[in-house]
Amino acid sequence: MKAEPETRIVKGVDVKFSIDNLRQMPNSISEWDGVRNFEARNIMRDQMKIGDKILFYHSNCKAPGVAGVATIVREGYPDYTAFDPDHPYFDTKSNKEEPKWYMVDVQFECKFSQVLTLNSLKQADELKEMVLIKRGRLSVQPVRKSEYDFILSNAEIEG
Repeated sequence: MKAEPETRIVKGVDVKFSIDNLRQMPNSISEWDGVRNFEARNIMRDQMKIGDKILFYHSNCKAPGVAGVATIVREGYPDYTAFDPDHPYFDTKSNKEEPKWYMVDVQFECKFSQVLTLNSLKQADELKEMVLIKRGRLSVQPVRKSEYDFILSNAEIEG
């Protein structure tokens, strides 16, 4: 799951969200809202289950890459930010009766001592078929167990 760790102002609100922001949330839990891509929405709504691990990816920054791990703690439910005209992720075509967008809740698990950069991931033969490498723009992507295990085996957990 990709998030932008650097300041980006949308409708007067800073929408940055990093692994550190997640860790600092109450109980280290946050909604993962604002996804406005149907394929990514379908993954969150239909496939993510409580207990699933996610790779927390820092995107749209100087050194994009995997920054840590989080766990799904609430399965897909309607993304209420789409209904709020004052929210940066408001969508005029979404409504409460037939929600168009969904979100999940995630809980911080660990932060890597160093981000595993996209450039370094691209060098690994074990990841050559990874969705991140082949279709990098999708904000929520499936990860094979072998890819997840390889990434964790190459990460150093902070603290």
